[in-house]
Amino acid sequence: TGGHTTEILRLLSCLSESYSPRHYVFADSDKMSEAKICSFEQKRAETFSKSQFTLDRIPRSREVRQSWTSSVVTTLYSILYSVPLTYKRKPDLILCNGPGTCVPVCISAFLLGLLRIKRTIIVYVESICRVETLSLSGKILYYFSDYFIVQWPDLKKKYPKSIYLGRVV
Repeated sequence: TGGHTTEILRLLSCLSESYSPRHYVFADSDKMSEAKICSFEQKRAETFSKSQFTLDRIPRSREVRQSWTSSVVTTLYSILYSVPLTYKRKPDLILCNGPGTCVPVCISAFLLGLLRIKRTIIVYVESICRVETLSLSGKILYYFSDYFIVQWPDLKKKYPKSIYLGRVV
């Protein structure tokens, strides 16, 4: 909500028209991100007239301050909800940046790849605010992503699989 959406939209503003259609996935309770995405896409349509996008909602995998035990259950529910969505969309690329909502989507895409249904490239960009440690989403997706991008050199030292590109948002 909010910060993660702003970061991902900054990244998307640098992408060419060939990255279309774009399928946005966000938590069903996240109205702020939905509004930001619609505004971003309206502005993008002024430049790229053939730009296409969809909005998809999934159950929130973890609420702020939710207990770890109950978040396992809600995340499993979100994964089960995400599998048919990921199967329907069959994305070539997932670009995500940290909210808990991205974990179920990435895991469902990873599962579809394991089943040889659709291979999806997963690119995870750790938030600029993560200077010394990874977020919980980052700690999980470090093992599932094809490209794991960090924005601080200290994180590259701690996580050798990561790619340090400096500030990208």
